[in-house]
Order: sequence, then C-alpha cells, then structure tokens
Amino acid sequence: MIIYDRLWKTMKKKGMTQYRLINYYKFSAGQLGRLRKNAYVSTHTIDVLCTILECSVEDILEFRMDEAKKEVWKGRDREVSPK
Repeated sequence: MIIYDRLWKTMKKKGMTQYRLINYYKFSAGQLGRLRKNAYVSTHTIDVLCTILECSVEDILEFRMDEAKKEVWKGRDREVSPK
C-alpha cells in the first residue's frame, strides 16, 4: 500500500500549503483529496509534486506491505510454480 503521510510533513517543512498548491501552482484539489485518502494518483502527479517541492519521491510517499494482499500473492506463486 502506498501511503502519502510524508507529503504532508514535507509540505509543512517547506512552508507549502494546500491553498498555495491549488491557487498558485494550479494543482488539482481533487488530486489532493485522493492523496489525503491514500488513493491512486499517477506518477505524473508525483513528478509534479516533487518538482514543486524540490524533493525526492521518498519525501512524498512510502510503501507499506499489506499483509492480507501479501498472502494472496503468495498463494498465486504456489498456483503457478513448476512441478
């Protein structure tokens, strides 16, 4: 699962507000909503944020293993393993 908690910390550290992103940089309020909900956003959106904030991807997002999904994928490995 991709988590965007780091984005809000980076924005605070850099003095960037959501208002400024929307009104000065014309960043989509809908995309900010998706980021708040840890929903899917495109790599283009991540690229734009990294450019605006002058930071790396690691300053915006983090991957956390979803154990339930991990188990599903493990089960699929067993299904396709050569015998």
